[in-house]
Amino acid sequence: MTVKGYMFDFSGTLMRVEPTADWLDAVLDDLGIEATARERAGCAARLERLGALPGGVSPSVLPDRLRPSWERRDLDPGSHRAAYVGLMREADLPWGEEVLDALYARHMTPAAWHPYPDTAEVLGELRRRGAPVAVVSNIGWDLRPVLREHRLYDLVDVFVLSYESGVQKPDPKIFQSACEALGLPAAQVLMVGDDRVADAGAERLGCRVRFVDHLPAHARPDALRAILDSAD
Repeated sequence: MTVKGYMFDFSGTLMRVEPTADWLDAVLDDLGIEATARERAGCAARLERLGALPGGVSPSVLPDRLRPSWERRDLDPGSHRAAYVGLMREADLPWGEEVLDALYARHMTPAAWHPYPDTAEVLGELRRRGAPVAVVSNIGWDLRPVLREHRLYDLVDVFVLSYESGVQKPDPKIFQSACEALGLPAAQVLMVGDDRVADAGAERLGCRVRFVDHLPAHARPDALRAILDSAD
């Protein structure tokens, strides 16, 4: 059956969060905190290993005390903050709670996110073709301001976010909500994502699924362009 509508994941698919070292540097610079290059590099490495940057790598080890918040992080903003600030505390940064608060706030800003090089091109072409687009994301905060600042918001017709809908991928219900909002049967919708487990849930609904790799933005220049040939 012909593909007439599209669902896209957000993090790792349309956009990628900045590297952990850049995230830390930006906050320390904004706060006027002096630290040596060695100190910054060591702290960034600990944050990276712990998976403390939302949208970055997953934790190598999840402390038991954070597990309840972690499991609900994409369903409840409070749990999202508790999980990630908790992981930041595990890094034993030497600058106090002010830095943790600023790190958490930073990851939700447009400056912390970079579109993949072909994101605007692909979404713009789908808009030109009249194909409706949904963003379907497991996320604990509102990503719309990020897309708006990067001039992508107006290229998306529907937003289905886990913390707003109360359900998260791979549960087919979240994909069903998006298909209904797009006004299309699942068989006519293609899901594009980077998570081989979460995004594959759309297959259980009857959607086609196409995967891209969760790489730094500069390292994945044109993976999304392939979906423009998926209409047949």
